Amino acid sequence: MSGDGPVFAARVEPAGWRFDAPASRPLLLAALAAGIRLPSSCRNGTCRACICRLASGRVSYRIEWPGLSAEEKREGFILPCVAHPEGDLVVEVPHAGRIDDTPGR
Repeated sequence: MSGDGPVFAARVEPAGWRFDAPASRPLLLAALAAGIRLPSSCRNGTCRACICRLASGRVSYRIEWPGLSAEEKREGFILPCVAHPEGDLVVEVPHAGRIDDTPGR
């Protein structure tokens, strides 16, 4: 546990990258802090640029309406920009990258 509550283990597939995911932060921000770039745009749950599948684990939302349909939620899709981990998890993000792999760096 950190001062911000529990910290869980997260993994990004298919790359296999791992990062710490504090319960107090959205997955997108935790991944960025670990040098992993997930697709994103609005960062408030409306544009859906970050949509990905949660292969295992659970998340919760602290906003009333994340931009997912009931069917998408049933199929395991999440919005990492506003999803907070509730335990260890695995997300499928084929277009993830390392921040240090950005062209021009």
